[in-house]
Amino acid sequence: MSKLLEVNDLSIDLPVPAGTLRAVRDISFAVDKGETLALVGESGCGKSLTALSLMNLLPQAAKRRARTFRFDDLDLIKIGERKMTDIRGRRMAMIFQEPMTSLNPCYTIGDQLEEALLRHQKVSRKQARERAVFLLDKVGITAAGSRLKQYPHQLSGGLRQRIMISMALMCGPSLIIADEPTTALDVTIQAQILALLVSLQGEFEMAVIMITHDLGVVSRVADKVAVMYCGEIIETGSTKELFAQPLHPYTKGLLDCIPVPGRTHRGSHLGSIPGTVPTPFGKLSGCVFRNRCSKVTSACSEGLIETRNLSESRSCRCLLIHE
Repeated sequence: MSKLLEVNDLSIDLPVPAGTLRAVRDISFAVDKGETLALVGESGCGKSLTALSLMNLLPQAAKRRARTFRFDDLDLIKIGERKMTDIRGRRMAMIFQEPMTSLNPCYTIGDQLEEALLRHQKVSRKQARERAVFLLDKVGITAAGSRLKQYPHQLSGGLRQRIMISMALMCGPSLIIADEPTTALDVTIQAQILALLVSLQGEFEMAVIMITHDLGVVSRVADKVAVMYCGEIIETGSTKELFAQPLHPYTKGLLDCIPVPGRTHRGSHLGSIPGTVPTPFGKLSGCVFRNRCSKVTSACSEGLIETRNLSESRSCRCLLIHE
């Protein structure tokens, strides 16, 4: 497959009263056309900031730098905001984390759906409305035409999330970034939304970056996984490889926390990861997971831990791999 998105050594710094918060540090990943990459990790590890950096929607004070930051034929570091405005919504779109607050309560669903198409393509309002009705029907919303006149507060959480997906698809983008799209939904609706995303991805031939902390979601939708911890990508691999043989102690800890049907017995204890995530201020050295790792050695606190590439799709940032 050809690469749609390629990121090498991306870092994001945030100036705060206590100093410089090194929120994302030297991360690298790639997404092929039609592929699903899952960015996984605890809350606060830098997943959403990474997604926002792709869309150039970071806070104004944030500083973004990268060795390679390429989307299709574009260098996202060099292009200006005006050019980026033409890309957002048209070639790259985002499904934001919270459907309850991502829609504007002052505008109808129809106005919000049609806005992107009218902005990016030379179509009439009638054509934009027909496209909106088509996509609402495609995502399983009944009586789609009448929904266009409704306001967000008149819809359930599941319907709002489906509308957010429709909005992202309005211009037929090559890449969809889904930032925890099932967080606020109950289990049944979550399953429906995930099945919908997989179906639409195949139909519209899109690449997807799925941001989540739910490894159950990852196992169902992702082709490959990048595990983040404290602003770093500490392991990557295909979904099948990573679930079958996790390499980093943090990845192993995450998988031990999940009950496995047929193997986890009722009343047995699930795994846990002791300790707390360090605050990424100033210059950091050694392994960021060492204060929570059961296999820590004195070498883990020294210098920079290099990422070792084990194959084209597999890498790990841990001294155990080097040994």
